[in-house]
Amino acid sequence: MSNTIHSKGQEVLCQVLVEARKAAGLSQAELAKKLNCQQSMVARIESGQRRIDVVELIVIARAIGAELHDLLANVEAAVPISHHL
Repeated sequence: MSNTIHSKGQEVLCQVLVEARKAAGLSQAELAKKLNCQQSMVARIESGQRRIDVVELIVIARAIGAELHDLLANVEAAVPISHHL
């Protein structure tokens, strides 16, 4: 199994989340409040230090007010067909 924590797809996911949060006009602290977590947790997610699962991605997308399929479309384009788990 390869280590995907620093994969291109993971990097793009982090970038997409940051861009969506900023487009929604939210600071990390404001998003954290909506998620009922600490700002440091949002910072770790956005920096790639903490990975999220699909359920967490749904919750974050809803908190930001972003469409999940739009976020995923950007990430999907960055994941190569030959990517292994």
